[in-house]
Amino acid sequence: MSNITSGRWWCYQWQLFCLALSFFSRLPIPKNTPYSAERMNRSGRYFAVVGFVIGALCALVFTVASAVFPVSVAVVITMVFSLLLTGAFHEDGLADMADGIGGGMTVEKRLLIMKDSRLGTYGVSTLVMVLLLKFVTLVELANYSQFIAAIILAYVFSRAVAASLISTMPYVSDPEGSKSKPLANQQTQKELIFLAVCALLPAVYWGMQITITLVIWAFLFRIGFKRWLMARLGGFTGDCLGAAQQIVELSVYLILLAYTVP
Repeated sequence: MSNITSGRWWCYQWQLFCLALSFFSRLPIPKNTPYSAERMNRSGRYFAVVGFVIGALCALVFTVASAVFPVSVAVVITMVFSLLLTGAFHEDGLADMADGIGGGMTVEKRLLIMKDSRLGTYGVSTLVMVLLLKFVTLVELANYSQFIAAIILAYVFSRAVAASLISTMPYVSDPEGSKSKPLANQQTQKELIFLAVCALLPAVYWGMQITITLVIWAFLFRIGFKRWLMARLGGFTGDCLGAAQQIVELSVYLILLAYTVP
């Protein structure tokens, strides 16, 4: 590969990463970053890398906050920062999916409810319970001095698993009204391998036993979640990917805590 070709390749990858960063967070990117539906689709390979960036920033906020405030307060500050950083993007998806699947009796009705910007009982209940469980598990992990490693792993691993679902199901939302449509095309095998590598790298810190547990859980979750969505929606939407990220993130905390507590 010539220097010119190599430079173009790295420039292209940087642009894809910037697109992923702008889609999944509120962080600024260069204004001249080119956009197209194809580039947006290819940027999905960096979903987990964006998770690392967000997780690292959250870890930094927790480090500063915990030096001034009690652990529980520092955790809340970090959670608020995370919500601001992502625009509650994934939490919104979780709540919308809960409302749609919980409140609709047909596929059409479920999809219609999921597109409604109003929040219902199912969505509120699910969101409150998930955020509460996150808070409790993160406080416990922080008490064992494992907060930073835990949040980076959870942010990376959960986003990798969520992104990998794109290759396994059809996209069922309205393409005209969904900003997630560009991500819904088939992924390449190399992109799936890259997502898998990104998911496993931060798990190495925790050792082989936890890594194997996470891999088994991710495998079982993908199978079960896919079957559940196919039965109720006939495929996935962007909200479903957000819900998957939230469920897996919380699962990571619970798994780590199960191994951490003596």
